[in-house]
Amino acid sequence: MTGPHAHLAERVGRAARYQDGIYAFAALDDPADPAAWADLRTLLSPATAVRVKPVDRVPDGWRVEADGEGVQLVDTALRAEPAPEAVRLGTDDVPEILDLVARTRPGPFLRRTVEMGGYLGIRHEGRLIAMAGERLRLPGWTEISAVCTDPGHRGRGLATRLVRAVAFGIRERGDTPFLHAAAGNTPAIRLYESIGFTLRRRSRIVRVRSAEPGERVRSSDMRRRARSAGTIAAGRTGTTEGGRAL
Repeated sequence: MTGPHAHLAERVGRAARYQDGIYAFAALDDPADPAAWADLRTLLSPATAVRVKPVDRVPDGWRVEADGEGVQLVDTALRAEPAPEAVRLGTDDVPEILDLVARTRPGPFLRRTVEMGGYLGIRHEGRLIAMAGERLRLPGWTEISAVCTDPGHRGRGLATRLVRAVAFGIRERGDTPFLHAAAGNTPAIRLYESIGFTLRRRSRIVRVRSAEPGERVRSSDMRRRARSAGTIAAGRTGTTEGGRAL
């Protein structure tokens, strides 16, 4: 959040987070450094939950609402090309985008997430039925995210065409595309590998919030609390219906 997205972030010392409504994600200079977690606490109100990765241990004083394992894949042989039928999506399209996100659940998407990068969509009879776009940006790298297709239009390769088109734009400015998926989403991982992405690494991601005054939460409670609250995927980019969305 010190690179291309610095204007969308807030920073205190060794911690940074995206502004409200952009993306509930925070970054620490060193997740093993208690001082970085203290700076993150300064950035957040007790009711605000954010995702942080990679994390091995959460210090005392934080409630872990969910955790999970994700994978990162990078473009090594993707055939990137424009999609003539795709339209560029912007702030005026946010209500439609949020409606599609609610129907397909590709991962976190808020009212201002569209400001993070370029988003492309495909319409059928005027209705948005598929989309993909850019989320995290680091110098030289851009994440492809929010890849989703309306359930009634899956199996037609719409998401694959959008992934290729978004990657084309990323490469045009000299960046390398990458994406994330839940480690357990084997169909999506295999599909991404089949179109030219290569698995780079696995990492643990947690959704945390600062404990409220008087609330006793210890890091040793992390796994038990996370299991009872549910799991979280690394952006959930991919498919949720046996790999057919692409």
